[in-house]
Amino acid sequence: MSRNAGTAAIQAPSTPAAERGPRRVAVVLFNLGGPDDAASVRPFLFNLFNDPAIIGLPGLFRTPLAKLISSRREASAQANYAQMDANGGSPLKGETRAQMAALDARLAALLPDDEVRSFMAMRYWHPMTEEAAAAVAAYAPDEVVLLPLYPQFSTTTTQSSLKAWKAAYTGPGRVRAICCYPRAPGWIAAQAEGIRNQLAVAERDYPGRPVRVLFSAHGIPEKLVHKDGDPYQEQVEATVAAVAELAGLSDWLLCYQSRVGPLKWLGPSTPDAILAAGADGVGLVVTPIAFVSEHIETLVELDIEYGELAHEAGVHPYLRVPAVGIADLFIGALGEAVVQSLDRTGTAPAGPGCQGRWKACPFQAEQRAA
Repeated sequence: MSRNAGTAAIQAPSTPAAERGPRRVAVVLFNLGGPDDAASVRPFLFNLFNDPAIIGLPGLFRTPLAKLISSRREASAQANYAQMDANGGSPLKGETRAQMAALDARLAALLPDDEVRSFMAMRYWHPMTEEAAAAVAAYAPDEVVLLPLYPQFSTTTTQSSLKAWKAAYTGPGRVRAICCYPRAPGWIAAQAEGIRNQLAVAERDYPGRPVRVLFSAHGIPEKLVHKDGDPYQEQVEATVAAVAELAGLSDWLLCYQSRVGPLKWLGPSTPDAILAAGADGVGLVVTPIAFVSEHIETLVELDIEYGELAHEAGVHPYLRVPAVGIADLFIGALGEAVVQSLDRTGTAPAGPGCQGRWKACPFQAEQRAA
């Protein structure tokens, strides 16, 4: 297996600010998106399931299937969103706005000679990729940085967003993409800090009780890894190993949540890991290791659904680490990733990316084509 921990192959010489003059920099944050209210749940679900990265069928079959799935899941999804918001919407857009504001402030300090503005490009609900592309083009940037709010690359998330952006953006500026940052130091440190904080709560409230840390990542079908060469599992495992080492953990487990459909998914599943903790007589601290914002998978699935399962299984305590959100360490990692990317074009990770050879890795694909 080849190893790749850097981006030297696509670096370009940097030019001092005094020589090049101020730049106008657009930073585009990719995320999933979420419905604004109960009425937008169904069209949001349709957009999600009509993405060929989610259901890999030709459009002739995928579109009617997406209509059927979104119709059948509308009521249950509305009920879940209603548990988070009185209007039945998702907090993800508000969370992303807060991250944009924090990142803009950080970049203003890191790039004082430049004008930097963040934009959000949501994949399945407004502001969607086409809207973000139009806004960035109107801004007329000299430089464009594509920054996914997915620390680990997957064909189902970052690749889908990159394809949509390439099809939509026709404006000016040199474009580069940050494909992933599974072991960026600030991201790892932010996760470790959150875990240590919750372990301290467990020790305070349940002194002497053994506690296991569960790293819960969104799952994907195994075939995406083994057949399509998706590096997601490797990158999640790399994140978890780095966080566990930094936090000094001795009892921890990686598991996967949100399974749907008949295909075999990455495992073990988070529900099975919770039941195992009950059988082992240990408490749990659960951290969302592939999410950087609070949304339905954290506030409903982890907190409510899995919290009830933990209670039934006799798991005490059951504590959850908040998503990193606007934690200073995490925003610092994003800021550094943006600054470091400005001396190149193309696609590359921030920090170590894929360690193995993966067919779907965009950085490796660009290196092979060079």
